[in-house]
Order: sequence, then structure tokens, then C-alpha cells
Amino acid sequence: MPAFERNGVSLYYEEFGHGYPLLLFAPGGMRSAIEFWHRSPFDPTREFAADFRVIAMDQRNAGRSHGPISAADGWHTYTADHLALLDHLKIDRCHVMGGCIGSSYCLNIARTAPDRISAAVLQNPIGLHENRPAFFEMFDGWAAEMKTRQPNLTDAALAAFRQNMYGTDFVFCVGPDFVRSCEIPMLLLCGDDLYHPAPISAAIARLNPKIEVIQEWKTPAAAPLAAARVREFLKRHQS
Repeated sequence: MPAFERNGVSLYYEEFGHGYPLLLFAPGGMRSAIEFWHRSPFDPTREFAADFRVIAMDQRNAGRSHGPISAADGWHTYTADHLALLDHLKIDRCHVMGGCIGSSYCLNIARTAPDRISAAVLQNPIGLHENRPAFFEMFDGWAAEMKTRQPNLTDAALAAFRQNMYGTDFVFCVGPDFVRSCEIPMLLLCGDDLYHPAPISAAIARLNPKIEVIQEWKTPAAAPLAAARVREFLKRHQS
């Protein structure tokens, strides 16, 4: 299976199907990896392979990807990986779809390189709403595992990294002003739990009325209809 090497980081990825490129950012928090898509109400690696060149990846230090960790790491670190992978695959422009933490990855790459993103699907977006301790606890569990793999990793470096990731507000990686002004077509599959608060999804939709919204998508009855709408949205905006 392919792995892309850059600056001491090994990024594992898989490709499915052919056509216009769709880059996926999986659910799973700091453990965001391809396998989490297989547990979703619908799996885009299977659902969209007939229509798109679907590229799924394990984020650094998740799944089969690995790399160094430093106090300077944050959302920009992951976005640099994403853009480097697109360069490696010789993809100038693509759709992105992210679940959970992947929605924030979508928003940050859209802010950083808007000319390379034709449309974005935000599924179950994370965000701050009376839940910062839960995000810190999630990070700390992952960090403890990383310390067993990288013995020289310090608590100070991890604390700084955690602050860079989850020390702000809203969706952590961008502020409301970006969502309000973003011209990239977006489709939002709303969240409704601790890590994916309904008020965050409502705020995203309210800030930018151009964003298309799917409220119900997690149940066995709703998932096929949501997948069909995502497919139609992506096809409509490929360019």
C-alpha cells in the first residue's frame, strides 16, 4: 500500500475509483484514519468510488502514518501534509470531505489554499460548546500513546500542541469570519453530540446561508438519501 514520505513523516493513503479527485479526512479525532470511514453511516471510500477518484489517508501519527511531534505543531501542520500529498499525486484541484475532526481539516485547507478546493463536505463538524475538557481528555489519551512510541517527547511539547489544536473556540482551526466570507461551495451534515455539537453546525449554517444543509443522515433510513445528495452536490461542483 502507498505511503508518501516528507520531512520525516510517512503518510499512508489509499485510492479508490477514478474520475474527479475527492480527498477524504476521516473521523477519529487525533486518531483520524481510514478505518473510521468503514464505521460511518455511509462509507465514502465505497460510496463514491464509482464516480470519483477517492483518496483516503491516515493523518500523521494515526493508523499507519507516523512522524515527529513538536510544540509548534497545529492545524497548519496537517494542512501542509494535505497539500504535499496533493502535490505528490499531481492533483491541482479537488473536492474535500471530512468527518468529525476532518471537517476542520476541510475548513483549514479551504482557507489556506482556496484555489485548490472546488467543494467541501463537512460531516459532523467538531467545535467548542461546553466541551473543552472532553477535547483535552481525548488529546491526552492519544498523547500518552505517542509518548510510548516517541520516548523523547516531552509533556511541555504535547501541552503546547494541545493548546494549538483545541485552545481556541468555534471549530478551532478557523474563526466565524472565514466561514461567513468563504465562497467555496459547502455541504454540511449536521452534528448532534458532545464532540460535534448541534449549536456549532447551526452556527456554520447561519454564518453562510449559501451552505447546503442535511440535518438527518445517521440513521439506516437517512444514510442512503444523504449519500445520494452528497454525490449530487459533488458532481454539480466539480471543475
